[in-house]
Amino acid sequence: MKRDYKALLNPALQQIGVYKVEGGQEAEVKLNQNESPFDLPAWLKEKILDQFRQEPWNRYPDILPYRGMEAYASFLGIPKESVIMSNGSNEMLYTIFLACLGQGRRILIPEPSFSLYEKIALLLQTQVVSVPMHSGLDFDVDAIIETAGREKVDFIVLSTPNNPTGKSLSHTEVERIVEAADAIVLVDEAYIEFSREESVLDLIDRYPNLIVLRTMSKALALAGMRIGFAISNPALMAEISKPKIPFASGRLAEITLVNVLENYTLVDEAVAYILGERERLQTELRGIAGVEAFDSDTNFLIIRVADALSVFLKLKEAGVLVRNVSGYHLMENCLRFNVGLREENDRILELLNKL
Repeated sequence: MKRDYKALLNPALQQIGVYKVEGGQEAEVKLNQNESPFDLPAWLKEKILDQFRQEPWNRYPDILPYRGMEAYASFLGIPKESVIMSNGSNEMLYTIFLACLGQGRRILIPEPSFSLYEKIALLLQTQVVSVPMHSGLDFDVDAIIETAGREKVDFIVLSTPNNPTGKSLSHTEVERIVEAADAIVLVDEAYIEFSREESVLDLIDRYPNLIVLRTMSKALALAGMRIGFAISNPALMAEISKPKIPFASGRLAEITLVNVLENYTLVDEAVAYILGERERLQTELRGIAGVEAFDSDTNFLIIRVADALSVFLKLKEAGVLVRNVSGYHLMENCLRFNVGLREENDRILELLNKL
């Protein structure tokens, strides 16, 4: 008799679930995936498509998107050997984790944090060491450093600004962790454009164990194009890029990136709008009875209510889609929603006042 096919699968699959977005991805007012409310203007899309039409569609793209990597390296003012582009930062996470983790390894993840970190680690049969945030959802830097040393972890991942809490580590705090750690440290800066804190890109040449992760899905409004980057010193980059899937980034994404970087004032204007609305929302939310609003350093906000599921369902019924993040440690009865257009923000404020 043949074995049950499940016995032939990676046993780690029993510990993880399928990624899904509660409530779906369609709504009159969609604020549940931390997207930019601004699409690229039509004139820029036409320019990008005109360039893409000239490309040979029957040929593979470059093994790696070298034009995009060179453009982003030039934009950041760093050597091109320090940059690698991926099909979204999630693909880069898989690549880095494949290069660094495995059976017998240990990864430290502050809790709560982006769920994909733990999912990939478990898939690679790596032991996860969790360090809880403070009750106000701020990072516990001393505990991270102490635990990393005591548990002899091989890898530390820091999402700063952090999803789902919206809180950041300071530049000094990140450097403290990187300097103290006898481990590779990945700093995920997916939301750095919205942060009051400085990026730690200036540390990549000083610390050989540091990797910085970036995405073009948030501030650059390219979630549909799937563009991400890892940045590190050339020696470490050469090693962590070995598991990278070849030909994973299409020419359209590469052309789009180059054009957006050339018109970066669009990003600056969008970020300024979002930051202004973020401050307005936080002020208004603090005036609503029954709502506890946390400070945010990202393009989204976290609120705590008496019954998150009930509020989530009532908002959805009214055509407003947010994220119920109550399942995360320390985030019971919390909802998350990104800053939208002013009229969208007014709509959620109106509904929360009524509820």
